[in-house]
Amino acid sequence: MMRENGRPSARRRRMHIVHLLLTKRFAGTERHVLELTAMQAAMGHRVTLILRRKAARARADAIAHRVDPGVQVLLVHDFLARWPAVQHARALVRGLRPDIAHAHLGSASRALRGVAGFPRLATLHIDYVPDQHAHLDGLVAIAPWQLPRIPELLRAHSTQIDNWVLPRAPGEGARERIRAAMGVGPDEFLFGALGRMEPSKGMDVLLDAFRRAAPAGARLAMAGGGRELESLRARAGPDVALPGFVEAPEDWLAAFDCFVSPSREEPFGLVLLEAMQAGLPVIATATGGGRHLAPLFGTPLVAPGDVDALAQALAEAARTRPQRQVYPLERLRVEDKARELEAFYRRFVPG
Repeated sequence: MMRENGRPSARRRRMHIVHLLLTKRFAGTERHVLELTAMQAAMGHRVTLILRRKAARARADAIAHRVDPGVQVLLVHDFLARWPAVQHARALVRGLRPDIAHAHLGSASRALRGVAGFPRLATLHIDYVPDQHAHLDGLVAIAPWQLPRIPELLRAHSTQIDNWVLPRAPGEGARERIRAAMGVGPDEFLFGALGRMEPSKGMDVLLDAFRRAAPAGARLAMAGGGRELESLRARAGPDVALPGFVEAPEDWLAAFDCFVSPSREEPFGLVLLEAMQAGLPVIATATGGGRHLAPLFGTPLVAPGDVDALAQALAEAARTRPQRQVYPLERLRVEDKARELEAFYRRFVPG
């Protein structure tokens, strides 16, 4: 039972929830974890977040400085490699003995191997991997397509909970400021993508498709950091902007006229929710996440990696210039998803 203010009722004891996230740069999974931990702390739980020390460095895409003040942060050693972080995180969790230990991504899930005395859970931010997940007590799938991949015995102790989207208003004048900085005119149609510049995100496919379509009166912006950033910049012409990591994605969404998700692989597509929250028309590929969310944005999906099909979709959007719209996102509120997750936790925690 929950009070209207979101805090546990007197009949539900406060839990100590420890989340493990052993990455070092802020992206979609990290946003998910930070929003979840903040919501759980607001619900009255004691929440601890274990991060790598590299996640607390003074740089724009670090993680630690974004954590809600109500969440305790513990840093683990990661000198030269990730393995010491896994070992240190394992020792920390053993010492904390929480009500729930909840891992995110591979290294964090491996850190829960060999510990006992409390439930060990993980969210499948990508896919089920036996080496990462077979030793755990339960899993949270973020999309329905993941559930059949979990072995039957473990699937009986798992659940599926959608991601959520928080409303984020762009800064005052963000659209005009960003478009002016790129030299995009008021009558030009700006395609935009947000995400890591990594092979799985298909930014190279989008660049090739935009070149092939060559839509008149259109420009392209692809925002995000990653190991392919410099190679993509070397191939981009003056009508394509690659600013790297951006601190306020909501400002860039305000600047775009159409959002493109060209991913080869996308388990859920949190960025698709953010684009819909901004009201943008969407072009997306037929990934697991794209198929799950397609009923919300309603446009036909493009085969992943198909440059010609994506070029055709870009050309059609540039010709018709679809308008912003209001999407039905009411069921994707963080408060509701946090309650669903708490109910899942209670399957493992008595009282």
